[in-house]
Amino acid sequence: MQDASAQVVRGPATTAPPPPRRRKGPASRRNDTWVAWLLVTPAVLGFGVFFAYPMLRGVYLSFTEFHILTPPVWTGLENVQQLIGDNRFWHSLGVTAYFVVLTVVLGVGVSLLTAVVLHRLGVGTTVRGLMILPFLISGVVTALVWTWMLDPQLGIVNQLITWITGEPVMFFSSDAWAVPTLAALNVWKSMGYNAVLIFAGLQTIPATIYEAGRIDGASEFQMFRSLTLPLLRPILVMVVILNVINATQIFDIVQVSTKGGPADASLVLQMYIYDKAFGQFDFGYAATMSLALFLMLVAVTFTQMRMARASESDTN
Repeated sequence: MQDASAQVVRGPATTAPPPPRRRKGPASRRNDTWVAWLLVTPAVLGFGVFFAYPMLRGVYLSFTEFHILTPPVWTGLENVQQLIGDNRFWHSLGVTAYFVVLTVVLGVGVSLLTAVVLHRLGVGTTVRGLMILPFLISGVVTALVWTWMLDPQLGIVNQLITWITGEPVMFFSSDAWAVPTLAALNVWKSMGYNAVLIFAGLQTIPATIYEAGRIDGASEFQMFRSLTLPLLRPILVMVVILNVINATQIFDIVQVSTKGGPADASLVLQMYIYDKAFGQFDFGYAATMSLALFLMLVAVTFTQMRMARASESDTN
């Protein structure tokens, strides 16, 4: 009886409730805010110093007469009126448009063909890495090397042309050849990068689509036109817009090879802006032309957004 009374009836085991979570108070949130601002400050300062201030300063100078040795004098829309009546500006704009068209048509066409061939051959990363090497070379080095190779007297390319045709080709000294030669140099430099972008887009296309096309009896050209091109449209839009922006801003290749010659035949808009600013020290008018170029690129960017948005549904 004594042992029985000593027994204790144990009930179900009970667990202690977990401690309540500590909520972050206002002091903790303030600490997080200071850390966030500390991390963002370098980027904000870089944006302000290297982009926002130069842009606002350029917009202001575009409405002034500024020759660097004297303070800027506000002239309102006089620079814009001068721009409208400047035949050399419109000539340089036409040369730039000609250069952009040649670069985009040749560059995208050659890059697309190269990417399709590489995709069919199934090349590895080594070949793709070698293809992108010209893109990594600076424009100055590219222009120097090709200027030596295309020299009418000592260039290896012209020596071969002379051996075949009997006379050299004045690539940089001819009105007809200057801009196409510069466009070819730009295409050579950027072709590998564009081909790699298109190659990446080709890898996203399922192989079953081509198998279905072969079962239906479609030829290689029909599959390329009806399957590959529509599915690649978003990538091609991006490549086209990148090439347009890059070609519009071309300067280094022209400066090293032709300097805008002969007789302004290769005077692109960037060369004319450079000549006005650092050749004639007319920074106000140069800023006006830069602002006009900026607005053109903004228009290209909005066009890119509309075209890309219109072509998003092809792969869905």
